[in-house]
Amino acid sequence: MIVGVLGHGTLGRSIETGLRHHPDVREILTSTSHRGDNADLARRSDVVFLCVKPFQVEAVLRGVAAELRPTTLLVSNAASVPSASVARWSGERVPVVRAMPNMPVRVGEGMTVLCAGPNATPAHLELARSLFAPLGRTATLDERLMDAATGISGCGPAYAYLMIEALSDAGVKLGLARDVARLLVAQTMLGAAKMVLTSDEHPAALKDQVTTPAGCTIDGLMELEDGKLRHTLLRAAVAAAERSRRLVLPAD
Repeated sequence: MIVGVLGHGTLGRSIETGLRHHPDVREILTSTSHRGDNADLARRSDVVFLCVKPFQVEAVLRGVAAELRPTTLLVSNAASVPSASVARWSGERVPVVRAMPNMPVRVGEGMTVLCAGPNATPAHLELARSLFAPLGRTATLDERLMDAATGISGCGPAYAYLMIEALSDAGVKLGLARDVARLLVAQTMLGAAKMVLTSDEHPAALKDQVTTPAGCTIDGLMELEDGKLRHTLLRAAVAAAERSRRLVLPAD
């Protein structure tokens, strides 16, 4: 199939990179709202990934609506934009699937949440899932929960990078070379996440296995609790989700 990536910023490039070796993708076309031929991309693509900024979605879709074939699947990756609006701006001519991928799709470890929009059948949802599956893990949610997914997994890599940066700085403070500190922290995060994904145990139970009586881990955890890390992370995710819900789009 021919896949078009309309919008070639960070997310668009990440999806393009992740799809380069997909066995079912014969060609990848790319364009932006300001560069390239959007109409040609829409005309030729079997699947169009819409990756422009939310405030650009309406203008871009109205500009290519006449070129979309009825058999084309439109996968909207624009945070906060309801699938009903995407369908309306594209002329109600194509099936729409709404997706919320995150940046690690670039390295095959992304998290993508999907929901079926107007005119999308289970087969369309499965096609979208199959395209994202090699880029990491996928989950299907009701659309009413997409803003929650944005606050957790869509924005989540930034939270993780901040924690990795802070712990790496701690390593430097303790005498480690920066590249060594970054390696220790990043691999530790990766390993901990993999244990959560492959274990039936609650994260709290895994934490307890690391925390030996009168050991150094409990001292570190006490500092994190004193700094309200748990509460701060919760508030960060909720704030991001609420901002997604409040996003002001151009009037129809």
